[in-house]
Amino acid sequence: MEYKIFWCKVNKYYTDKWLLSDYLKWKDGIFVASCVVTDSAKRKWIKFIKDVANGLNKNEKIYISWCWAFKEWRAQKDFFEIYPELSEYKWVIEVLGEDPNPPIPSPFPPREKGNSKNVASSLPRGETERGISEKLKTLPQLYTKKFVLIQGWCDSFCTFCLTVIKRWRHFSRTKEDIVSEILEFEKSGWKEVVLTGINLWAWWLKSTNDIWDSRLAELLEYILEKTTIPRIRISSLWPEFVDEACLKIFENSRIYPHFHLSIQSGSSSILKSMSRHYDWEYMRKLLEKFRNIKREDWVDISLWADIIVWFPGETEEDFLETYNLVKDYKITKLHAFPFSAHDMWESVPAWKFKNQVPEKTKKDRMDRLLELWDKVRDEFIASQQWKPLHVLIEVVKSWTWKGWSENYIECNETNFKIESWKIGKNEIVTWKLF
Repeated sequence: MEYKIFWCKVNKYYTDKWLLSDYLKWKDGIFVASCVVTDSAKRKWIKFIKDVANGLNKNEKIYISWCWAFKEWRAQKDFFEIYPELSEYKWVIEVLGEDPNPPIPSPFPPREKGNSKNVASSLPRGETERGISEKLKTLPQLYTKKFVLIQGWCDSFCTFCLTVIKRWRHFSRTKEDIVSEILEFEKSGWKEVVLTGINLWAWWLKSTNDIWDSRLAELLEYILEKTTIPRIRISSLWPEFVDEACLKIFENSRIYPHFHLSIQSGSSSILKSMSRHYDWEYMRKLLEKFRNIKREDWVDISLWADIIVWFPGETEEDFLETYNLVKDYKITKLHAFPFSAHDMWESVPAWKFKNQVPEKTKKDRMDRLLELWDKVRDEFIASQQWKPLHVLIEVVKSWTWKGWSENYIECNETNFKIESWKIGKNEIVTWKLF
């Protein structure tokens, strides 16, 4: 079966599960892992599904999962009411839930209606998704790297977020289950895992709002002790959960020296309006700590960030606080999102906020931020020239190849010299960027 994945790494994890599930493995068509992060993304989905539907062969169907397809993690029964543009294709579309093997116990108790905050979880502390990796242990991989879900769903209600109503309450997997999945991947000769989740920093906490009680360092220590896989990459970080224990572990040469922070804004007033748990001062102190990490391998750390531009009420001063954060701490890549009011179909709380940013100002700010990012990225890459780097080769086609260094620089035959006999998918090669 063909597949199309949009956006996040959690999508890749569940795509793996669905395509290898008993339910889909003998079916024909295309599996689509969807996203609702912005209205622009939703418009693209409408067009994509229509284009695919018009080209299907007999007995083929479109299987849609993830945020576009479900509410409270189950398949969305009113899908064609919310997206009437697709009603004419309902006979070739099947809407799936998040997971072919849903967590136990199920179903979960519902949230209180009319309450903007979630009801405290009735599950015991550390309730886990059971047996999540059993079907994956003997099956082939879709990717060179392995995406390992350690936590799912979310209890936080950021005012810009639509996906929180698509998911359900936070849960964690046991460290034994996580390590078991990594070991099976490692035994097959693969070399990189990516730890992922909706808020993976809340692993083994009762709620994603328990921001000062992170136990992620405990899990990382366990993985380092029980496995030997050479590369462990950590997916998006919620800044308020990062503690000294984790910063110390980030010195380890097996931990990928690349960290992706869900900053969203550098302005305290905008962060408060977003219902985030930190402010300008906290964010700058944290970035300074990241920049002061002393790696065992002496590799320079790369920092990425999610940024929302033109959130309602964002003044020029607010924008400059974000801009200067990127410049001062050398954020080498941005996932810069324009604020989406989600006024199509479903909506988020912030779409009702006053002082929406004018269209002309929106374009100007986005252009300035992306221009700055180009400059910071180029300076970082230039600083790595002629330094020894380790590149995991992920794609090989004829005499061309592509891979990533440990600090997440994309390398290929044009900028990284290696001996041709060493080129092979899943090989780690060492040389220098030029």
